[in-house]
Amino acid sequence: MEKEESEPLMPSCSGEEVRGVSASPECARVDRPHEHITGTNSEVKGHVQVTEHPTASFSFKKLWAFTGPGFLMSIAYLDPGNIESDLQSGAIAKYKLLWVLMWSTVMGLVLQLLAARLGCVTGMNLAEICRHEYPKAPRIVLWLMTELAIIGSDIQEVIGSAIAINLLSNHKIPIWAGVLITGVDTFTFLFLENAGLRKLEALFGAFITTMAASFLYMYIKIKPDQLEILQGLWFPWCQDCDKDAIQQLVGIVGAVIMPHNIYLHSALVLSRSIDRSNKNNVKEANMYYAIESAIALFLSFLINLFVVAVFAAAFSDPKYAANASLRQAGDWIAANYGLGMKIIWGIGVLAAGQSSTMTGTYAGQFVMEGFLGIRWQKWKRVLVTRSIAMVPTIIVALLATTQLDQLNNWLNVLQSVQLPFALLPILHFTSSSRIMESFKNGRVLQMVVWILALLVMGINLYLIYLFVGTNQRWYIYVVVALVILVYLTYVLYLALGLQVYSLLKMKLMSKLGINTEVCLSEHLQRENLRYPIRSPVENTNESDPPSGVRSYGYGSF
Repeated sequence: MEKEESEPLMPSCSGEEVRGVSASPECARVDRPHEHITGTNSEVKGHVQVTEHPTASFSFKKLWAFTGPGFLMSIAYLDPGNIESDLQSGAIAKYKLLWVLMWSTVMGLVLQLLAARLGCVTGMNLAEICRHEYPKAPRIVLWLMTELAIIGSDIQEVIGSAIAINLLSNHKIPIWAGVLITGVDTFTFLFLENAGLRKLEALFGAFITTMAASFLYMYIKIKPDQLEILQGLWFPWCQDCDKDAIQQLVGIVGAVIMPHNIYLHSALVLSRSIDRSNKNNVKEANMYYAIESAIALFLSFLINLFVVAVFAAAFSDPKYAANASLRQAGDWIAANYGLGMKIIWGIGVLAAGQSSTMTGTYAGQFVMEGFLGIRWQKWKRVLVTRSIAMVPTIIVALLATTQLDQLNNWLNVLQSVQLPFALLPILHFTSSSRIMESFKNGRVLQMVVWILALLVMGINLYLIYLFVGTNQRWYIYVVVALVILVYLTYVLYLALGLQVYSLLKMKLMSKLGINTEVCLSEHLQRENLRYPIRSPVENTNESDPPSGVRSYGYGSF
C-alpha cells in the first residue's frame, strides 16, 4: 500500500504546486506511485487482482472479479431519500410517474458509466483530475459544492436510519437518539474494511439483499395492479396530475441522480488492479464494469419500483397523499397490515439508511482527498472526512426533527441543483482525447449527455420557481435572483470547458491591451498535461505491479 510520503512537486505557471507532474514542459505527465502487490495474481487487502491478459470471450469468472464497485454505487439509488420520494410518488400520483423513475435510472446509468470509464482509463478518480485540471479558485468552489451535496445526502440517510430505529423500537428510541446511534455505528461498520475488501463488499451485498427481500415481500402481499404498473412505465404522461404530482416528478430526478455518487464511482473502480499499459485490458475492464453497473442499477430500479407500487396500491387515498412521508409510513402500514409488515418495512428502511451512510463516508473521503491532495493515516481520514459531513448532519437532524418532511423535499432540490457540478466536469473530461485518448466519448454520447445536462438545468430552474412561489416579499426575489445569477455564471464556466474559457479570456485580454503571457503559459501547460496509459517497463522487484497498474481499496488512499 502507499506510504505517507510527498510526491514530486512542480510549480505551475500560476504559482501553485501541482502534485505528481513531471518537470518537462513539452509533455507534462501525471504519474501515480504504485502500491506494492505481493505476487502478480494475488488478492491484496483493499484490492482485487484481475487476470492480466484479456480473454477472447465473455467470462463469468472475470465478471465476478469486477463485481463490487457497481453495487456499492447503486446503494445511493436506494437511500432513505429515494425511498421517501418513492412512497410519496406512489401516494400522490399512484403509478403515473414510474416512467420518470425508469428514465432517471437510465440517465443515472449513463453518468455512472462515464465515471467508471474515467477512473478505469486514467487510474485517477474525478476529484483528483479536477485538482490537476481546474485553477485553484474554481476547484475550491467545486469541492465545497460537492461537500454540500454529500452533507445534504447524509442528512437524509442519517434521519432515515433514525426513523427506522424509532419505528423498530415502537417509538421508544426518539429520532434524535437514533441520529446519534447512526453516527456512531457508521464508524464501527467502516472498520470492517480491515477484514478484507471482499468481506466489505459482501456486507453491502447483504444490505441490498435485505432491502430487496423486505420490499418484495410487501409487494407480493399487497398485490399492486400489474397492468397499471406497465402503463406507468411505458406511457410518459401524467394525466390529471396536480401541482404536487408535478413537483414530485421533478423531485424524483434529484432523488435518484446524486452528484457525489459520480465522484464515488470513479474512485471505486480503482479497487481492481489492472494493467493500464494494455489498451485491451482497459477495454475489457470497461465492458465488465458496464455490465456490472447495469445489473446493479436494474436491481435498484426494481427495489424502488416495489416501494412506489406498494404505496400506490395501498396508500393512494387523498387522506394519505396529503401527509405521505417516511415518518408516517410505518404507522400507516401497522394500522392497515399489522405489526409484522411494519417490522419488515422498518428493516428495509434501516438497511437503506445504514448502507447509504457508509457509502457516503467513502464519497466524502475520496472527494476531500482528491480535491485537496492530502495523504493521511486511515484513522485521521475517517475522523476528519466523516466529521465534516456528520457534524452538520447531526446538528440539522436534531434541530429539524419536527420538520423532517419539508427538509427532505429541500434536500432533494439541493441534489438536483448540485448535479451540474459533477455532470459537466465528467462530460468534458471523458470527451477529451488528451485525457481519455482512444476511449473518449463519441459524438452521439456527447450529444446525449449534453441534452441530459440541459434537461437537468431546466429542471433546476423549475424547482426554484416551485419552491420560491409567487407570494414572497420583494427582497426574497432579489436574494434569489442574485443567487441564481452566481449559480448560472459558475455553471456556464463549467459548461464552456477550460479550453474554450481560456481562449475567450485571452481574446478579451488582447482586446483590452492586457498582457496574456501568463494566461497563455497556463493554457499551454494544461494542454500538455497527459494521463497516459504508460508502456510497461521491466520490473526490478517481482513484487512490484506492472507499470500502469493503479488501484486502491475503499478509503485507502
